[in-house]
Amino acid sequence: MNAVDIADLVVHRGARPVLHQVSCAVPRGQVTGLLGPSGGGKSTLLRTIVGVQRTTAGTVQVLGEPAGSAALRSRVGYVTQAPSVYPDLTVRQNVRYFAALSGRRAAAADAAVADVGLRAAAGQMVGDLSGGQRSRVSLACALVGRPDLLVLDEPTVGLDPVLRVELWSQFHALAAAGTTLIVSSHVMDEAGRCDRLLLLREGRLLSDSTPAELRTVAGTDDLEEAFLSLVRAVEVAA
Repeated sequence: MNAVDIADLVVHRGARPVLHQVSCAVPRGQVTGLLGPSGGGKSTLLRTIVGVQRTTAGTVQVLGEPAGSAALRSRVGYVTQAPSVYPDLTVRQNVRYFAALSGRRAAAADAAVADVGLRAAAGQMVGDLSGGQRSRVSLACALVGRPDLLVLDEPTVGLDPVLRVELWSQFHALAAAGTTLIVSSHVMDEAGRCDRLLLLREGRLLSDSTPAELRTVAGTDDLEEAFLSLVRAVEVAA
């Protein structure tokens, strides 16, 4: 069974279509990348998966349940682009608070803080941190609950290259332990770090494949060029 199954998904925002009959699947225990330019519908698709987006048509099944079901609340972690943490608490206090909500001990919170590279800043007020550091606090708050599915909306934006590599290593370690991750990005060089790729542009799914399959179909080892070739093919067909 897949972690996520989406069939013929349509989403409108007002009268404007945002997602056009998207169908795809997210395997369990892998890192699936949701790649595409900004404004292409990635965040809307992620919001649909976690059950906070009104849909027009189609179905979304998450861990065997309809998206947004009460049974999924403790099984799905979601990190938005805007940090969802308390600025008047320290890093440690924020993560320990979310740990308590998940029934986890303080030691689990401290481990999550270390996993995102914030051990040295654990006693600092979140309001005094940089934007990138606050994003990492949000990630730690999501990690501490040990969700079965972790949905991350552009988690590496604004981070330095060394930390990006460290976070991707952490993502793969989580997947190896059984967690399913969906990671969105508009940076194509992150595509090669994913086990599977969903390529989205202007609300349409261009590809649901592995990086190796995409390279083979496009006839190039460059994933950015492979994405561009798909875009050109769609434009020609249209």
